[in-house]
Order: sequence, then structure tokens, then C-alpha cells
Amino acid sequence: MLISGNIKLLVVHCSDTDNDEDLTALDIHKMHLNFGWDGIGYHKVICRSGKVENGRPEYWIGAHVKGKNDVSLGVCLIGRDDFTKPQFSSLEAVLREWKSLYPDAKILGHRDTGNTSKTCPNFDIGLWCKDKNL
Repeated sequence: MLISGNIKLLVVHCSDTDNDEDLTALDIHKMHLNFGWDGIGYHKVICRSGKVENGRPEYWIGAHVKGKNDVSLGVCLIGRDDFTKPQFSSLEAVLREWKSLYPDAKILGHRDTGNTSKTCPNFDIGLWCKDKNL
């Protein structure tokens, strides 16, 4: 299913896996297949090293925010609550790129999207974005 050109949300997630577990987009893809999904739900994955890997193509509807997948893109930081400096640098780069394409889109943490009890990305994305002028 193709995503509309109407991206309203840029959603930051975490994999909620052990901080020392160095997973890749392929690992997340396999995990999501095991959930019975059609593969990885995120559009980008940021590895512990800071490497950015592609998940779903950005023109496909994601599977990362219930009820909002058709108007959002999702990026996932590998880890639970202790992310690396390279990860944060890569997150900033991904979000800046997306904001250049979708200037009216809001950046939110998954926990801030409503309709979820999840705590990811386990930091205040609003404060972080304010600090980065995003």
C-alpha cells in the first residue's frame, strides 16, 4: 500500500531491546515478520554505531503507530534507554532530511502519539528537538 503525500508526523521509536544488543534493520524485519506483520514497520533504523539503515521504502505505509501509519514516517533507534552519540547525530540528520521534505510535519516520540501505553523512545523528543532547533 502506498503512502499518501500528506505526511503529518515524523515518529521516533526505540527497539526496546537491551542497550548492548547491536541489532540491524534485518533483525527488526525478522522480528516484525514473527509478529505476523508484512515485514519491518519502520522506514529507517539507526544502529548503535549510528549507521542509518533503510526499513520500508518511504513511499509505503509503515506499521509503527496504530491509526496514524498513513500520515507518518517512523525511525527506530536500536536500544531501550541509553542511546549513543552517533545515534543521536544520525537521528538529527534523518529528521532534518524529512523536515526538508515535509516542513509541516510534527516530530513526536511514539509515546506522544496518543492511543498507546508505550514509553518509547524513552526520552523527551520535544525537549531534544528544541535543543537541536528542529
